[in-house]
Amino acid sequence: MKVLQAKSRRGYKLLGLSLIALFIAMCVPPQSVNEEDEEAAQQAYLDSLREVLCPRKMSSAAEYYKNHDWEATVKVYREIIDLGCDKESPEEVYQFFAIAYEQLGKFDSAEYVLLKGLQLLPDNVDLRKRLAYAYQKQGKIEQQIIEYSRLAEMLPNDLETKIELAKLYKAKGAYEDQIDILRQALEIDPTNDVLQGEIARAYELSGRDPLEIYGERFKNNPDNVSYGLDYAERLIAVERYDEAIDVLKQVLSVDKTSKLAYRKLGQTYIQADRLDDASAAFEELFKLDPRDYNVAIKVSEVNVENRNYGKAFRWVEKAVALSNSGDAYGQKGNVYFKAFQNCRTPDISLDDRIVATLAYNNFLKAEELGNKRFRRSLEWIRDNEVLFGKAQWFMLDEDQKNKGYLKPTGSCYDWVEEKLLKDPQW
Repeated sequence: MKVLQAKSRRGYKLLGLSLIALFIAMCVPPQSVNEEDEEAAQQAYLDSLREVLCPRKMSSAAEYYKNHDWEATVKVYREIIDLGCDKESPEEVYQFFAIAYEQLGKFDSAEYVLLKGLQLLPDNVDLRKRLAYAYQKQGKIEQQIIEYSRLAEMLPNDLETKIELAKLYKAKGAYEDQIDILRQALEIDPTNDVLQGEIARAYELSGRDPLEIYGERFKNNPDNVSYGLDYAERLIAVERYDEAIDVLKQVLSVDKTSKLAYRKLGQTYIQADRLDDASAAFEELFKLDPRDYNVAIKVSEVNVENRNYGKAFRWVEKAVALSNSGDAYGQKGNVYFKAFQNCRTPDISLDDRIVATLAYNNFLKAEELGNKRFRRSLEWIRDNEVLFGKAQWFMLDEDQKNKGYLKPTGSCYDWVEEKLLKDPQW
């Protein structure tokens, strides 16, 4: 009996141990499949799928794009991105995908595509330019400015980008920012007249004096003749003649052959009522081209205004010798006429009549050659009966008549060398 009880106890004990072992075994999870191997297998499958599908999809997209089938182009490029085929040629995929949307007029979709492309290619210039265009078509000027600002940083020497950014700032009314970017543009192209005009207008619109920019530019580039001439021109426009003269002198110290600088200098001296200096400037200009009779006429005109009739006459004689033109003869008549007006006596002397007649004859010659600029002066002489005629010749003594000509003798006309010949009808 005791033996049976002992065996029974051992049996219960073994049964208990078996149940415990079974319980523990049930609590231990079964051996799992290797997850990394599964992912690798999945990736290999997708890669093999892409190797087959991507070239086909890219070829289809190119064909649809070529045929301007924009709806189909969009559909295929969407599939290309979903398959992950964009990784090999992201610039091509996102640029042409965006263009297809643009052609459909869906600029918000183009924006979305380009932003996604720029996540992969943040430094791609072409994608950023297309994004700026998409913003433009949607009227998103702030975002457009941001993109062009980024492009300006990426392309510091690209003039076109800076010009577009300056236009955007102008449209927004951000004139200070416009001035800043235009300054950068002028560093790239210092002689660009359009940029110079734009920055001057920006200064005016911002309430700042545009002379500041021209003065600063010339100060920083004193050997740049173009900058100096621009600055002088703007000083002249606001009647700051003395400053303009100093600038023009500085220009001529750099380029002694600048005809434009001498011409502007002479004209500025006239406006400043410095006629002797004006004459000297035009005389220097004549030295650069001694065949330019128009400059000789200009010297004569300045000296007429300065009442230096003798010098005025010598210079107009040069013009006549060079050109034999109506302009030259007209100015020659004008020298005589202005001298007559300045020197005439209340009763109109014989000297006055001689000079008035010389003026009249030269005005007639000018008209024969096509210059009618002095028609009023000619008519004034004729209508006011100041010409030397038969009656005046009859009153001369015989010694004077025998000479066959007349010259004025008064001090006011002592520069007159031309002879008034006897008219055959006298």
